[in-house]
Amino acid sequence: MTDNQHQWRHEPPFRADQVGSLLRTPRIKEARQQRAAGELTAEQLRQVENEEIDRVVAKQKAIGLQAVTDGEFRRAWWHYDFLEQLVGVQGYDADSGIQFHNMATKSRGIRVVDRVDFAGHPMIEDFKYLKQIAGDHVAKMTIPSPSMLHFRATMAEGVYPDQETFFNDLGQAYAKAIAAFYEAGCRYLQLDDTAWAYLCSTEQTDQLRARGLQPERLQALYAQTINQAVEHKPDDMKITMHICRGNFRSTWIASGGYEPVAETLFQGLKIDGLFLEYDSDRAGGFEPLRFVQRPDLEIVLGLITTKEGTLESADDIKRRIDEAARYVNPEQLCLSPQCGFASTEEGNLLTEDEQWDKLRRVVEVAHAVWE
Repeated sequence: MTDNQHQWRHEPPFRADQVGSLLRTPRIKEARQQRAAGELTAEQLRQVENEEIDRVVAKQKAIGLQAVTDGEFRRAWWHYDFLEQLVGVQGYDADSGIQFHNMATKSRGIRVVDRVDFAGHPMIEDFKYLKQIAGDHVAKMTIPSPSMLHFRATMAEGVYPDQETFFNDLGQAYAKAIAAFYEAGCRYLQLDDTAWAYLCSTEQTDQLRARGLQPERLQALYAQTINQAVEHKPDDMKITMHICRGNFRSTWIASGGYEPVAETLFQGLKIDGLFLEYDSDRAGGFEPLRFVQRPDLEIVLGLITTKEGTLESADDIKRRIDEAARYVNPEQLCLSPQCGFASTEEGNLLTEDEQWDKLRRVVEVAHAVWE
């Protein structure tokens, strides 16, 4: 990159950014077990969470990140904890968990039992706490994309006459959720989504067709719903989306490059930025980035894996950023880990020290490339 291309960003997404979740600390894990056993009250658990969130937010600031998260420390799942609290959605103990590569999660499921809506949410208060301690840093909130309710929920019979009515309700519910987070002070919101990565996978699209779903139609419906959700967001609120191929105990679900969804993702979604996993061959090459034609769309390259602890070489990361810059303006590029470190409370198979080393490497490389 030439000198006249170097420009640090002072609004989200940032040159050095992060997806959101952090490894749950031993104290958090112990307190959650004590709460489940009835040994702690909800208030006592929340106090432990507050103290541990304070600690990791201070750590994020010290590392040099401009956006801080609460590490999703109050959640067991990156998606179910949010979706279960929507009007018309119910969580339940399923017969089995989500199947990953050679591994499955603990059992859990959600079902739509009534018309979907938004009427407040516990995570609004969670965000307010983060905002309070963020200080001069940007408080980043992460929630599952609306696509995930359709992708993961079963539908009670007779609730919806057709798909279009369901997706319209879903888009309206998320629009209300976005407005509520904005009212609470949120200016940086991320939608986490595995559905788009599944639409890149031949194996997964074959399974969708076996369920009677058409991947091409799903692309259109998901894009329409996301755009409906963000249509009236205020100009000073940035909304990004993270595309994930599965992240549980360092394993994964989907493989396949972004080509099958590239035009819809890069040209059809009215969001401000995309966090793209690019830490392994399963994500394919950078060629689909040629479809990035909006000059205001930021692409956050997930070049640092959260699935294992070995620290990536700074030079290797810089070379890959240069490769991506062949297809998209380098001024539209940012850097982050490829996913969170603990999409579920179990966490990935690396240490806390390795986690922080990786986030430091993000900041170090970003400053070297763009500042």
